[in-house]
Amino acid sequence: SGWPIASGVIEGAVRHVVRDRMDVTGARWSVDGAEAVLKLRAVRTNGDWDAYWRHHLAEERQRVHESRYARGVIPLAA
Repeated sequence: SGWPIASGVIEGAVRHVVRDRMDVTGARWSVDGAEAVLKLRAVRTNGDWDAYWRHHLAEERQRVHESRYARGVIPLAA
């Protein structure tokens, strides 16, 4: 109650983050693809890219390497 539904700041952010990327002639977006791209654009716009990327690399290392070799067994090539 009493809060504006939209403002110039909000509309400007939507244009900058959403429309400039999604409204490309001939582009077709799935919901999942559009959501993933918009999340990355929001992280970059908020100035959190470096922290996000460090976190992403650590998560990928855990997923790819540390969990695979957790028992100390390194798979041999066939």
